[in-house]
Amino acid sequence: MNPIKYSSARSVRALSLAVAIVAAQPLSAQGSKLDRTKQPAAGPAPTTKIPTWTKSKLANGAELVVSVKKDLPLVSVTIGFIGGATTYEPANKVGMAGFTAQMLSEGTATKSADDLSNAQQMLGTSINAGISNETGTIGFTALKDRVDAALALAADMMLNPKLPADALERLRGRSLVGLQQQRDQPNAIAANVFAKINYGDAHPYGRAPTEASVKAITRDDIVAFHKKFYTPGHAVISVVGDVDPAKMKASIEKAFAAWAAGGERPKFDYAAPPAPKARTIYLIDKPKAAQSVFMLGHPGPDRSTPDYYAIQVMNTLFGGLFQSRINHNIREVKGYSYGVNSGYAYGRGPGQFQAGGGIVTAKTDSALIEFMKEIRGVQGEIPFTDDEITQGKDALVQSLPRTFSSVNGVRGAISGIYLQDLSENYYTEYAAKVNAVTRADLVRVAKKYIDVDNLNIIIVGDRAVVEAGLRKTGIAPIVILDVDGKPVITP
Repeated sequence: MNPIKYSSARSVRALSLAVAIVAAQPLSAQGSKLDRTKQPAAGPAPTTKIPTWTKSKLANGAELVVSVKKDLPLVSVTIGFIGGATTYEPANKVGMAGFTAQMLSEGTATKSADDLSNAQQMLGTSINAGISNETGTIGFTALKDRVDAALALAADMMLNPKLPADALERLRGRSLVGLQQQRDQPNAIAANVFAKINYGDAHPYGRAPTEASVKAITRDDIVAFHKKFYTPGHAVISVVGDVDPAKMKASIEKAFAAWAAGGERPKFDYAAPPAPKARTIYLIDKPKAAQSVFMLGHPGPDRSTPDYYAIQVMNTLFGGLFQSRINHNIREVKGYSYGVNSGYAYGRGPGQFQAGGGIVTAKTDSALIEFMKEIRGVQGEIPFTDDEITQGKDALVQSLPRTFSSVNGVRGAISGIYLQDLSENYYTEYAAKVNAVTRADLVRVAKKYIDVDNLNIIIVGDRAVVEAGLRKTGIAPIVILDVDGKPVITP
């Protein structure tokens, strides 16, 4: 026998025996003061240090906001624009805003697309541009000693884009393929039809890119949109990181010296959405679908509503948390779904309230019954408990430290204040306003901002399997739509 192997085996057996003897002794004999029969007390709640910032204006009228955060030699910069696709994009050319932002990386007057890509790699950064419904951005995060070079590159991309015709054709082709693929994706179908039912084609919130709108966009349209959109009159530049505010302003003035004054902030004069319709189930057939995609809701409040904090707490309890009422019931108790949730889009106009998720096909009717029960529950039929309310408020308030844990998080929070026209005291007042919400407030806003009698219920699923069961629920009449949201004439 190998004496080394024998010695090792004997040592292992001896160690195992010693561990077993110690484990068998009571905790007091092991010298531990931990009583495993009692749940440990919770630690202190995380503290939130709200960042501060300075605010000034550039010579061309753009606003500049700078917040100093010196824990890492990083700087996050975003040139944000108030207003986006819904305010600057023609109704018959939806998709133009997105194309314009994407084409900023397709070359400038002095650099090719490859040159721009290589320059970003050498700087260790990525300059990203985008335009959403009501805001636009171009920004980057870089090491502090490379910020000036990254600013110069971002300015060149924004002010001197080549906007080549061949790039537009490539983006157009990719977009058309994507639109075709979406016609077979239940989540995309549900989202597009939901917006159309809620707002109609005349309202900007109800529009989505189509094959016709994408094909109608020309390079001249892109050039004109770029000229109109990228102006300092509605721009807010946000900088967070290891910087000196005065030096940072000088660097930005230098990088954007050629950015001439002009432009103004949009007024967001949206038309009212269509009058509410009686509660209806809109069923879109997806043969052989393994699950049904639900979207229930209607147009809701805009971001300026005085009920914002009460709505946030109520929605957190209803469908915002993983352990929210609808997810606990439909996923955890019933097992009908991998997950359901709810939320409010807000926006400068009446952003939609939405609840839903993917439901196993065989339980489509049962899940709808549970959704309706939980909606009526938060409206007073199932009272909120003290534990629920505490949990919901804590979830919102205790998310703030994470928001301010990085330069990108701080930059996003501060720029959001100005891009969404919020109070500059928003974050300093946030915890107090959330904690001031009462049980009565929760029921009141649930009744006011979830209109159970006028719900638009979009369901994309296997009609042959789910229609009969949905009709038997008696919850609402059923209208059959195609994937474009148009009524289907049935014999």
